[in-house]
Amino acid sequence: MITAIREVRRAKGMTLDDVARRCVPPTTAQTIGRLETGTRTVSVGWLNRIADALGVTAADLVRLPERADIPVAAILDSSGAHAPRRAATVAPPLPAPGLIAVTIAAGIGDYRAGDEIWCETLAPAGFGQALNRDVLVPRPAGRFLFGRLIGREDGRLQLLPLGAGARQQIVADPPWIARAARLVRSL
Repeated sequence: MITAIREVRRAKGMTLDDVARRCVPPTTAQTIGRLETGTRTVSVGWLNRIADALGVTAADLVRLPERADIPVAAILDSSGAHAPRRAATVAPPLPAPGLIAVTIAAGIGDYRAGDEIWCETLAPAGFGQALNRDVLVPRPAGRFLFGRLIGREDGRLQLLPLGAGARQQIVADPPWIARAARLVRSL
């Protein structure tokens, strides 16, 4: 984690010893110095203690990696497009732990060629969270089934594959499934 402890401490005109004495419980100037320089890992507990000692929030002491947020230029609703009342940004999609992707090579169902579907992996205990959602289900020999999860009974999942005229498929006891969470589509 990249911190701004040193910059905030200097901006407040405090020494390492000042911060160390104001921590609850008090610590040493050496410890604060090691935390500022990254010689010692800053835990959430330490971050909160130092923030209290400096009179700031813990968020003021953390630097996020360089990320280019996208400014919101307009809001679209039933009355048309209009400028936002206050400045806003959206974060571009970032990969998170447990995400996998499905890419669409040829249009099927609601999906078009070139679409990307970002999916959250779920363990068997979480399968109920995916009911009536599109899911990716692993099959033996490196195969997969993608479709709408329409039912779950006794470890057996009932899926309706995409496309007209597709027949319901039953998959017994998959080790995991991945629920569709985000559609990325180029215009």
